[in-house]
Amino acid sequence: MAEITAKLVKDLRDKTGAGMMDCKKALTESGGDATKAAEWLRQKGIATAEKKAGRTAAEGAVGSYIHTGARVGVLVEVNCETDFVARGELFQELVRNVAMQIAACPNVEYVSTDDIPPEVAEREKAIEMGRDDLAGKKEEMKVKIVAGRIGKRLKELALMDQPFIRDNTLTVGEMVKSAAGKTGENIRVRRFTRYTLGEGIEVEQSDFAAEVAAMGKAA
Repeated sequence: MAEITAKLVKDLRDKTGAGMMDCKKALTESGGDATKAAEWLRQKGIATAEKKAGRTAAEGAVGSYIHTGARVGVLVEVNCETDFVARGELFQELVRNVAMQIAACPNVEYVSTDDIPPEVAEREKAIEMGRDDLAGKKEEMKVKIVAGRIGKRLKELALMDQPFIRDNTLTVGEMVKSAAGKTGENIRVRRFTRYTLGEGIEVEQSDFAAEVAAMGKAA
């Protein structure tokens, strides 16, 4: 087992934001392996956050993010339990990070897979069941393949399952749970809206070559 030095503990604390004693314990439990220790802390943070998940979170903040060039904008509501935590730097940074994450994920439509309507899952199932590469496969095998594909597809639509853009070893859900563990409060992303400039507007497509030819005939 590697020696648990003060520097090792400090480096882990800087990386995870966990307390010194927790970092030391994590390193001890992980045999001095910093990567395993970080995973251990994440697991502990997630477990702590899960215990708080049933508590009411009615405070928080509405955050916004406008991407460079002003072509993509995001509004997101993130809730916590107290105004004290909502005004804190850690929570405010979390809100900014979540807003930036949404801006970077054009295909995300829901906060979590639990929010996805059953009809969406049924539509995806119908699409997958009709794919050519499943032709000729036994029904049991086909069902297993489709179930796996649908699960993957639904995760692609859910914000909480996305790799965090600033640390792809974390999902957004794990990042939120980590913040909950650090603040001691239940934290949840409630809702969001992503705006893309010009989205939904039908633009008339002109044939430039045809226009030039028509102008030539009229001259």
